[in-house]
Amino acid sequence: MTATTATVPGAAGHPAHRDGNVLRWLGAYTTSMVGDSVYYMALAWAAARTGGAAQTGLVLAAGSVPRALLMLGGGVLADRIGPRRVVIGSDAARCLVILGLAGALLLTSPTVRLLIAVALVFGVVDALFLPAVGALPPRITTTGQLARVQGLRGLAARIANVVGAPLGGLAVAVGGPAAAFAAAGGLFAVSTALLLAVRIAPLTAPGPGLPRNTARHELADGLRHIRRHRVLGPLMIVIALSELGFVGPLNLGLILLAQQRGWGASGMGWIIAAFGTGAGMAALLLAVRGTLPRAGLTMCLTVLSGSAVIGALAYAPSVALAATAGLLIGLLVGLGGALAGALVQTAAASEYLGRVTSVSTLFTHAVAPLSYPVVGAAVAFWGTGPVFAAGAALCGAGALTGLAFGHLRRAELPR
Repeated sequence: MTATTATVPGAAGHPAHRDGNVLRWLGAYTTSMVGDSVYYMALAWAAARTGGAAQTGLVLAAGSVPRALLMLGGGVLADRIGPRRVVIGSDAARCLVILGLAGALLLTSPTVRLLIAVALVFGVVDALFLPAVGALPPRITTTGQLARVQGLRGLAARIANVVGAPLGGLAVAVGGPAAAFAAAGGLFAVSTALLLAVRIAPLTAPGPGLPRNTARHELADGLRHIRRHRVLGPLMIVIALSELGFVGPLNLGLILLAQQRGWGASGMGWIIAAFGTGAGMAALLLAVRGTLPRAGLTMCLTVLSGSAVIGALAYAPSVALAATAGLLIGLLVGLGGALAGALVQTAAASEYLGRVTSVSTLFTHAVAPLSYPVVGAAVAFWGTGPVFAAGAALCGAGALTGLAFGHLRRAELPR
């Protein structure tokens, strides 16, 4: 089923940025992301005060394991019982777990085992939350507004990044990790309340493409849907390759580059701020325009152009030029990523949307971060220049793959 104006609540004639139903979802999503930032700040601080560097790394990495293992299962669950139930249930679970931890820290000191256990539970809940929240937009607005919603979602992510870390740091400074965890739990409670007020369009009864079978069979059926789809199949290759080429160099590699060049934390901060500005500009462009012509071709070309700038970033002789490169990367790759997300949501059949979203989210939130150890070892062995060049080549290979498939190259977003 494709959502239409007649079936989507609150969508009659309203663009997404003036649709109260979309704005409630956006508020819930933004609040939840700010809560994530505060939670990770509190977790890192508590782990650093409790154990050494190795134990802190173990605590912070613990949540990625269930996220990687269970993400696809989260997509199956979202399709089986509905994404709204999964999102509300997972947000409520995060609220209870984090508030429980805050209460426990008022009575006792944290231990590494306790923090690891909380990180594992949080990772499990994230594996359910992320595919479901990505599958909600087609149920709350029309297909013609999905690109605009992706732009609004991108802006929300940038706002959460700017607000979340300072808020978490302030909470830790005022009341310690317990206060920061309590603040995160409160934000998850607000997010849950907003999600309860979001109305979604009903889904038609499952057709022959969704047999009510075991979760394993439903997952296999969703993967077949992606593999056989003329747009989704190559689009997932583009997402996988571009994320693997982008995440390692721009996250870990940038830190090592700033250290080698003597730019310090302030220089790295300027580069990151420039990247965030560029990504915010891309999100704003899509949010205002609502669509772009020849979306598939534009996505591939912006990612390809961004990959070239990624390769050049390692050779920037000054912070100013590196920040300029960061701005261009954020603008180009950010726009390509937003278009890819909109194409996923418009191309996938609605009964498969949770599983399709789980596959794309698996690459962006689980698989790509696993490249950090490889990137770190490669920088130590070869230096930053070759590693950035390899990341750029991988990202560019994803874009070229997309250009090689005519159906993806000619894919359009609804107007």
